[in-house]
Amino acid sequence: MSRVAVVSGGSRGIGAATVLRLARDGWDVGFCYRSDEEAARLVEKAAGELGVRVLAIRADVGSAAETKAFVLRTEEELGPIGAAVSCAGITRDRPLALMGDADWHQVMETNLDGVFHLCRAAVFPMMKRRAGVIVTLSSVSGVYGNAAQVNYSASKAGIIGLTKALAKEVGRYGIRANAIAPGLIETDMTAALPEPVRARLLDAVALARFGTAEEVADLVAFLVSDQASYITGSVLEVHGGIAL
Repeated sequence: MSRVAVVSGGSRGIGAATVLRLARDGWDVGFCYRSDEEAARLVEKAAGELGVRVLAIRADVGSAAETKAFVLRTEEELGPIGAAVSCAGITRDRPLALMGDADWHQVMETNLDGVFHLCRAAVFPMMKRRAGVIVTLSSVSGVYGNAAQVNYSASKAGIIGLTKALAKEVGRYGIRANAIAPGLIETDMTAALPEPVRARLLDAVALARFGTAEEVADLVAFLVSDQASYITGSVLEVHGGIAL
């Protein structure tokens, strides 16, 4: 299988950790980012220093055209894609009764439409080559739901359904598709939480700590490797025991 990967949302958080982890494993990586060019260039530089080819491309995964162009350019410059990892995501948290139309549509456009756009752009070339791996980033909110996150939970649950259906469609072509459902992970999103909220959330975690982006990236690296060659259509939870 080709050792070229595409990663959406690769400039920060789990996406950035994934780019660096795959680079450490010898993957050439093309990743996209929406707005933070400075952060993207830092990730590109750090990954490149690991001895692989890295390509940072500005693209909004909410746009089908931009996502397709991102995938095509990666293939043109780095080679056939062997793995696609969707990490791009946003939150617009508020109770449903107070949620505006924009809060709903922006989250669905980035989180769910973005996965659809990336998978559709990547999967057809994989089908022609009869090889490839897709990993999507869902959330425990998509598995169990979360108050004040109706939009986010719906988008992340949709990712699970998309991934399971895709796994059934493309298994005959030698392609695997799995979803990861992280819990409380130290990222820009969770760093903004007030300390009393963080403390309350930690009370629900058996391991009594937030996870790291690197711990999620380690699971991505496993799923795209040959060690996971008989795993497809699965949802793997990384949450420190929050659901116990």
